[in-house]
Amino acid sequence: MERYNPSIEQKWQKIWAKEGYYEPKSDLSLPKKYILSMFPYPSGALHMGHVRNYCISDAMARFYRMQGFNVLHPIGYDAFGMPAENAAIKHKVHPKKWTYENMDVMSKELDVLGLSFSKTRALATCDPEYTKFEQEFFIKMWEKGLVYRKKAYLNWCPNDQTVLANEQVIEKKCWRCDTEVVQKEMYQYYLKITDYAEELLADLDTLEGKWPNQVILMQKNWIGKSKGLEFNFKLDEDSKSLLGDNIESFSVYTTRPDTIFGVSYCALASTHPIVKKLLEVNALDAKTKDFITDMQNLSAKDSQKEEKLGCALPLFALHPLTGEKLPIWVANFVLMDYGSGAVMSVPAHDERDYEFALKYNLPIKKVILDPKTKDYASGVFTEDGILTDSKSFSGLDSATARAKIISYFEKENLGKGVTNYRLKDWGISRQRYWGAPIPLVHCEKCGVVSETRLPVTLPDDVVIDGEGNPLDKHPTWKFTTCPKCGGKAVRETDTMDTFVESSWYFLRYTTPPEKRAKAAFDEESLKYWMDVDEYIGGIEHAILHLLYARFFTKVLRDLGYVESSEPFSHLLTQGMVLKEGAKMSKSKGNIVEPNLLIEQYSADTARLFTLFAAPPTYALEWNDDGVNGSFKFLNRLWDKSVRVKHKTLPKIDQKSLSKEAKLARLKVYEALSKQLGIFNKEIAGYPFNVVIAACMEAHNALNAQENDEVYSEGYYVLLNILEPFVPHIAWELSQRLFDLKNLSKLEVCKEALEKDSITYAISINGKQRGTLDKPKGSPKDEVLKDAKEVVAKWLTNEIKKEIFVQDKIVNFVV
Repeated sequence: MERYNPSIEQKWQKIWAKEGYYEPKSDLSLPKKYILSMFPYPSGALHMGHVRNYCISDAMARFYRMQGFNVLHPIGYDAFGMPAENAAIKHKVHPKKWTYENMDVMSKELDVLGLSFSKTRALATCDPEYTKFEQEFFIKMWEKGLVYRKKAYLNWCPNDQTVLANEQVIEKKCWRCDTEVVQKEMYQYYLKITDYAEELLADLDTLEGKWPNQVILMQKNWIGKSKGLEFNFKLDEDSKSLLGDNIESFSVYTTRPDTIFGVSYCALASTHPIVKKLLEVNALDAKTKDFITDMQNLSAKDSQKEEKLGCALPLFALHPLTGEKLPIWVANFVLMDYGSGAVMSVPAHDERDYEFALKYNLPIKKVILDPKTKDYASGVFTEDGILTDSKSFSGLDSATARAKIISYFEKENLGKGVTNYRLKDWGISRQRYWGAPIPLVHCEKCGVVSETRLPVTLPDDVVIDGEGNPLDKHPTWKFTTCPKCGGKAVRETDTMDTFVESSWYFLRYTTPPEKRAKAAFDEESLKYWMDVDEYIGGIEHAILHLLYARFFTKVLRDLGYVESSEPFSHLLTQGMVLKEGAKMSKSKGNIVEPNLLIEQYSADTARLFTLFAAPPTYALEWNDDGVNGSFKFLNRLWDKSVRVKHKTLPKIDQKSLSKEAKLARLKVYEALSKQLGIFNKEIAGYPFNVVIAACMEAHNALNAQENDEVYSEGYYVLLNILEPFVPHIAWELSQRLFDLKNLSKLEVCKEALEKDSITYAISINGKQRGTLDKPKGSPKDEVLKDAKEVVAKWLTNEIKKEIFVQDKIVNFVV
């Protein structure tokens, strides 16, 4: 056989594509597996993180195909978004052109790796056909009240006259012009994800053992369910007089009603209606006005980063239980996006409130005793304890007090016990061009009306200069007629957050190409393929993408589109690819270009190293020696294949084999057992590296023995095991040696796993001191005699008892 030549890879890629090997079958009676990698953004080139992600999913897809499953393994592009507009500004190229050219480049790179993605199910989220159905979902959600419009504060660049994403704000300045960014109140559209908060939380329990515990915990914390007390602080008479307009109180929520007697001040967000009213009636001095304005111009993210800052307002609140007058402050740690935008502050029992109180010399009232010492703790005490200085509630433990205080508030109509969630509604408005247009129009007569002429597509003739929303500045696109009355109307110029597109793409993949134009989903296909059996992606998507995808699936279920409540049965979060201890990035100069790696070594080498260097869920440290070692193994696999003499699986008489031949068979079938154990979920985490290492060990054992039948059988099985990892060389050798008959479901030969000898663990007083290999069924006296010789140096005292378990253990008690 000639030397191994990686050019065979192109040959097999063409054969697989021509024969439709990657495509799911139309026979929906077959057992199915839906294997999915998180789809990429078309940035223009694959990086090693992509390679790792897709090699993992491809190994799964290829394995299940050999097992006789109908496999859906699709790929597409998350193709809308800000980078395309940035590129348009930088390179003076249209975002659409840039995006589609990048998709073409990346598709070819995926092909070169031999990744078995379905080509007929491919999609791009910027295609009008995709947009059409996304807009259809939006309209149905709008009509059901799951979408609403309200004003919110956004990052605004006064120079460029545009809204900026958080990523475009660098040290509080515009990423393009370096202008100080302010917060501007504008209308936004929101999806009511909070309506599904309880279900999103409860259904996480169904994913236990199927999703990583870390991801489940992160989502639980993000949803943030809490039980507490909601009540109003009434304003004193002077404050009410100052504000006017019948403003008499403000609402707060606390999870620690047991600390209510320790409240020493209240704090409001800088954008709270009461603060706005003070500015409106000119009730503040110039210094306070400037402070509040500066605070309002900080994004929520920046507010949380700042030291605790605030200013006193000319207002006082009345404590609901004591009647005490409490000062009211504006504080940067209070946000309108969380709760009511107002908090009761208990500095003795809250770190944040304590820091603020120390800074501004505010009272600190201790009302919770440390239960261990039955005394006040030094500094701030945030744990549960025993109430003191709390009137009739003194002496109660915190848990009991919380319940009794809530009950008291409800009885006296002062407040009520409520369940709150940290989760906030999802703002989806984006003031930029390259996104799915929100399908609403504004009519003076009819108000906000949903569009009926779908899809609403983007105009091609736009000027993208980074100044303002290109759609808002377009001379004709935004002017239309009202779908309801036929009169003049203006289109909504906001586009949707790209997380919307990635929240349902996995459902769209299930629909065959010939049925995609008719409906968002083919009902029969959707029911057959869903749920996704294995979803693979980075841990960085643990919260937003995965939470939004779960939410969207539940909404589409309630709208009658799907039956599933949870989209992803199993989730694998792969680790990062590191080099020199750091994540690969251009800025660090530690990038490895996949194309160069493939050109130098081969796609199979890249695949093998990526899967062999570390288990999928661990970080992978790049190692050039490891890459070279993977390449050398493939060459050995090729070179040694000349020893194969049988084109079919030979029948082997196990009893007649030499010790070396038996060991080789054992190693081969141990490798197969490990692979089957991984896919049968007997071994967690898909440690493909363990299987590959077992194959290398088996190959060495095969070459250390002389039996031709054992050698042929070994290759027959090993090429089957290796096909998901190194498909090109596996198919080439399997065709030459076995006419591809070995690339199907194989069974483990149990006889080959049986060992003629066993290894005894020899212990003295329960502590292992050595091992002994003996033929199975060896007589007790013979085993004990040999065992004593092995551990003789530890048998210095008289043996009181000999414990013997046939073919398992020997223990001497001395």
